[in-house]
Amino acid sequence: MDLSEEHTKKTLARYKFRDLTIDELQKVHRMNPSLKPSVDTYTFTDSTQKDLLKLTGTVQVKYQGRSYNMPIQLWLLDSHPFAPPMCFLMPTPNMVVRVGRHVDARGRIYLPYLQNWTHPQSTVNGLLIEMVAKFEEDPPLASKSRDDKDSAELMAFLARISGGVSDMTLQSAVGVGGDRAYRPINKVTVVGGGDLAMACVMSILAKSSVDKLVLIDVSESASKGGTMDLEIFNLPKVEVCRDFSASAGSRVVVVTANSWSNDQSYVSVVQANVDLFRGIIPSVAHYSPSAVLLITSQPVDIMTHVAWKQSGLPANRVLGAGCNLDSERFHYILSSVLKAQPAGKAWVIGELSENKVAVWNGSAMATDNLPDSQKQLKDRAVEMLKGKGQRSWSVGLSIADLTHSILTDLRKTHSVSTLAKGWSGISGEAFLSLPCVLGAGGVAEISTLEVEEEEGEKVRSSAVSLHNFLQQLRI
Repeated sequence: MDLSEEHTKKTLARYKFRDLTIDELQKVHRMNPSLKPSVDTYTFTDSTQKDLLKLTGTVQVKYQGRSYNMPIQLWLLDSHPFAPPMCFLMPTPNMVVRVGRHVDARGRIYLPYLQNWTHPQSTVNGLLIEMVAKFEEDPPLASKSRDDKDSAELMAFLARISGGVSDMTLQSAVGVGGDRAYRPINKVTVVGGGDLAMACVMSILAKSSVDKLVLIDVSESASKGGTMDLEIFNLPKVEVCRDFSASAGSRVVVVTANSWSNDQSYVSVVQANVDLFRGIIPSVAHYSPSAVLLITSQPVDIMTHVAWKQSGLPANRVLGAGCNLDSERFHYILSSVLKAQPAGKAWVIGELSENKVAVWNGSAMATDNLPDSQKQLKDRAVEMLKGKGQRSWSVGLSIADLTHSILTDLRKTHSVSTLAKGWSGISGEAFLSLPCVLGAGGVAEISTLEVEEEEGEKVRSSAVSLHNFLQQLRI
């Protein structure tokens, strides 16, 4: 295997584990000499580009007694072999992609081996063995029909309307009659298995018009996860499984999973959740690279930050449930219970803890003519808010509301955990709840909000505290 070409040498020098990558390439060459290495520029879904090594060639697949050479391309990330390759079919002009469980309409390949990738157990050669086995069960390519010159476009269109496309930001496709707009498939994945996951599933089904909802059950047992009943009664549009490849093409991925730890140290408890996320977040980002990740796992501000780091997605597409539920309750108590007349929305912002901050810049009037000042009304509302608690079903309703805003591109403002760097003098990276306009791409913008100096200082203090705590974790 020739790796002496100057461009290849320069690219290899930028790989974090150069020697391991070269060793892997040599092993691939010995077992699969048809795969040739080269360097090319890969464009990610966020439009960023990077020069990466790629392997291009064919794998031999036997089907119904005949052998076929399937053209493939494997891109090796600069963190290889600790990160799985990105795999694609490369159909020739006389071939068409057959969309299935392991291949989407663009030819991207999704396999359990990629989802469970762990160095040093996982290797490219091992991946190729599984790829051949899966393709022999369900061939991913077929000959293009001679009497239908548009068969490739038709297959792609059919794949999209059945949820097969992983890039769900597409806004148009082949139309019936040439002028019908394509509507993105409303596919949502919930990762969990406990009561909160079940509450999210039911609430999302009730609130939003979803085409498909996948529940990835990561619970240790059916009795603990409570997902068995979903399988028994077979709800329309709902699929329950443990294979992350089923999440491919999701527009929203809700993560509710929490690790159970007996450690006494708070850092150790949170680290257990971070370790759990390491087996979840890269997989869902891999299968749904255009999804919005919606985190509910606790502590939500920390875990949203972790999900952002582990996914590699832009910050606007990773958000936490944060103070959305508290904000909706706070505004409702002020306007409907205490009969105040806020000029704008009342918000709960900051860290989802005792340090959260209630903000209200509205009028201080009440319809019962009580001589309450704005501060007195706000204090009464905050006191009433304290007794509400956060049950699974109430959090599920909040998550459904956020999901609905994303799926429908509603541009509604919610108090969700987002990257707060730059807000009100926050200099470090920290995720905190702020009023955010939500649309199809996640956080479209952070709304302007007037806060008192004391309120702003409390939020800034939370940002510093969270940033410092993150330094103690192995993300």
